[in-house]
Amino acid sequence: MTHTPMMQQYLTIKARHQDAFLFFRLGDFYELFFEDAVRASKELEITLTGRAGGGDERIPMCGVPYHSVDAYIAQLIEKGYKVAICEQVEDTKQTKGVVRREVTRIITPGTVMEGKLLGEKENNYLLGVYRADGLLGLAACDISTGEFYATEVRGITGMLDEMTQYSPSEIVLLAPDTDGEELAERLAPYHVVVTRRPPNLDGADRPQDALGTLFSDIAGERTCTESMLVAIRGLLAYLEETQKRSLAHLHRIQLYEANEYMVLDPFTRRNLELVETIRDKTKKGSLLWLLDQTVTAMGGRLLRRWIDKPLLGVVQIERRQRAVEQLIDGWMVRDELRTLLEDVYDLERLAGRIAYGTASARDLVQLKTSLATIPALKQALAELAPEADVLRELADGMDACLDVAEIIEEGITDDPPLALKDGGLIKEGYHEYLDKLRTASREGKQWIAELEQQERQITGIRSLKVGYNKVFGYYIEVTKANLGTLPPNRYERKQTLANAERFITPELKEKEALILEAEEKRTGLEYELFVEIREAVAREVKRLQALAQQVATIDVLQSLAAIAQENRYVKPQMTVDGPMVITEGRHPVVEAVLRGEPFVPNDTELSHEHAMLLITGPNMAGKSTYMRQVALIVIMAQLGSYVPAEFATLAPVDRIFTRIGAADDLVGGQSTFMVEMKEIEVTLTNANARSLVIIDELGRGTSTSEGMSIAQAVIEYLHDVVGCKTLVSTHYHELSHLELTLPRLQNFHMAVDELNDTVIFLRKLIGGPADKSYGIYCAQIAGLPERIIERANELLSSYEGMALPATADAAPVVIVAPEPVAEDHVQEGMAEVTEPASDAEVQLALFEETASSASPVASKVSKAEEKLVRQLQEADLLNMTPMQAMNFLFELKKQV
Repeated sequence: MTHTPMMQQYLTIKARHQDAFLFFRLGDFYELFFEDAVRASKELEITLTGRAGGGDERIPMCGVPYHSVDAYIAQLIEKGYKVAICEQVEDTKQTKGVVRREVTRIITPGTVMEGKLLGEKENNYLLGVYRADGLLGLAACDISTGEFYATEVRGITGMLDEMTQYSPSEIVLLAPDTDGEELAERLAPYHVVVTRRPPNLDGADRPQDALGTLFSDIAGERTCTESMLVAIRGLLAYLEETQKRSLAHLHRIQLYEANEYMVLDPFTRRNLELVETIRDKTKKGSLLWLLDQTVTAMGGRLLRRWIDKPLLGVVQIERRQRAVEQLIDGWMVRDELRTLLEDVYDLERLAGRIAYGTASARDLVQLKTSLATIPALKQALAELAPEADVLRELADGMDACLDVAEIIEEGITDDPPLALKDGGLIKEGYHEYLDKLRTASREGKQWIAELEQQERQITGIRSLKVGYNKVFGYYIEVTKANLGTLPPNRYERKQTLANAERFITPELKEKEALILEAEEKRTGLEYELFVEIREAVAREVKRLQALAQQVATIDVLQSLAAIAQENRYVKPQMTVDGPMVITEGRHPVVEAVLRGEPFVPNDTELSHEHAMLLITGPNMAGKSTYMRQVALIVIMAQLGSYVPAEFATLAPVDRIFTRIGAADDLVGGQSTFMVEMKEIEVTLTNANARSLVIIDELGRGTSTSEGMSIAQAVIEYLHDVVGCKTLVSTHYHELSHLELTLPRLQNFHMAVDELNDTVIFLRKLIGGPADKSYGIYCAQIAGLPERIIERANELLSSYEGMALPATADAAPVVIVAPEPVAEDHVQEGMAEVTEPASDAEVQLALFEETASSASPVASKVSKAEEKLVRQLQEADLLNMTPMQAMNFLFELKKQV
């Protein structure tokens, strides 16, 4: 098919960007053609039209105005698509034929620089992943803030653990076309955009040297490895490919070991609701929601990173604690800091846009306003007591960048317009020639105003006016009712309207040329001067980013101090290795939600000698809340926060594993029980003696006997093999006997009181096992019909009280208890069973009294004996449900 030159240009550019919507600039619109148009019309709900393109059939087409394109692009990016922006790169007035166009930027979910898709207090990370010999290099970048991190982990599970701490919006998978399928498959459940790119292995034999050519500032004690270098270089190449402009703000990289921080796998992050709730995926109700009293956007993002990566080093933790303590003691200074921080804009993203070349004049004014606050911020910190070493050190290291503020102050007006090419950006007196152009423009406009008064006097038409538009320039407008009074041959007709005529004069035309030339030169020169100022500020982006990090740290510390003082938190004592002692601990989020209502605190003590608590008790008694609060107290302590307790002594844990409230994975085709087993597998594979494991109601998704068997086996493995601090809750009261055989396990239960048929959950953890589950009571208060509740109570009474009474037809049955089993042998199974005695011995035990009698039915009984013994021998008791066991016992009773 033969296409027009313009469509041939489009097809050539589109061939290089097959994986993106191509927004093709035509005048005041961005147009999409062919398949892009068909898909975009559906996704954006805009009209699909067509146009001639040189062939017999019309080409599908749709478009959006250039001034509102950002909203449409945001919709596509939010749905996981990529958008290539194709601009006119030649002046249409000076070009003959087709204007040259080029793709100036490709926008993807991981490369958004501004707009509603960037959460104010959330990072937008793009991840690069490369695997070689079982090791995976990870590089993470937020292009909007300039942050860049890299590490190396072992195995896909380690990669997933690290990945979820960044919550990336896009992943660049660096793998050959024939490889990477397993990685892509494991990433599928996370619903993140995955872009495949081939890895660049050049120079990987000296990764640290190669890294030095990419970044001017390399932080961290970690050495760059081959897999890290490939991930870093692949990520940078992808950014250069898509952004097509300077990335000078990506000058610093932080190398780190994953084990420098507490590792939180995806299950644990979800179960503990660290940054969002399980139910509705919102911030409210999460730990982040509770702790976030930050004032600035960058402070909010830093707090989230601290929660995502709690510290392991006691020295670093105590350093943060001291800063929080200093701000609690200096509460007046803290209040002053909060007031000052309200005038600080998002320095990180401002610096990023300035270096990126997309900052507006208003962005520069916001930067100037923020920098003007820094001296007062430093002075406020200096007012703290001499022992406030951490905060004083932070203040002393702050560069206020006053020279940068001065550059902006000299050149940019205090209230500039949002548009950059319409003038009004540069201050009077900043540039001499610009001031002359402004004078010429003002004088020309004054001449136009005087011309209008002059023409009204000459013609006598009071409604005559002199106007201007971009198409026709300046004109004299007269209504049709007054056309008859115009002097002959004075005006030249220029345009006819419905109710008026527009005219020009030779004098007006001459003045118009002078005015428009002055306006065009003025706006062009203003934009050039603005770009010069922006580039001058961009050269100081390293200083601005360092300042942003310091201000964000102050903001997070004051937030933690405010929360600690408001909620009566205490500073936990940190030890390198030792017991976990929490006195009167409280669940921080639940307590915050229950404003005005009392929260029942509980103690916790886990040591090497008593490392495991087995917690029993009914539903709604508070077992899950208690176990979650222990985990959250540990996380809060290790991010440097005070904790909700009266006293706490803690040693850092390297990982927290939780198995709480599993749900079906319908997309993955996995049941609740399978999800539960997957979480347990992750725990048992990765936990060690320094970990904290929390398991809630293990083994509920299968039969009672299987569930108890799995639960006991897991408990024994954690006790005997892993040896970590562990909290396990269960409804299986039968597991309470493990306290006799596992020396480091202790039984506890949630206290319950019964008063006049009413159950009162006391929410208090006390020693010993529970004796009831109160499931029927929970069903009653949940609103089940009374008939069901009554029937359930009847059945429960019959199950618990069922016996084998003597009957008139048969002698009483005597059950002989087995011999006691030595403790050494009890650990091998959930319900230790001794080898059965011989048939004769069993028959004697069951029917001894019957056999010695001279009853006429003795012969019938002797025949029944064999049948009953055979049934008992063949019965698979361990795999029966409680109901099956009751039915089996009932059948035996009838036979006897």
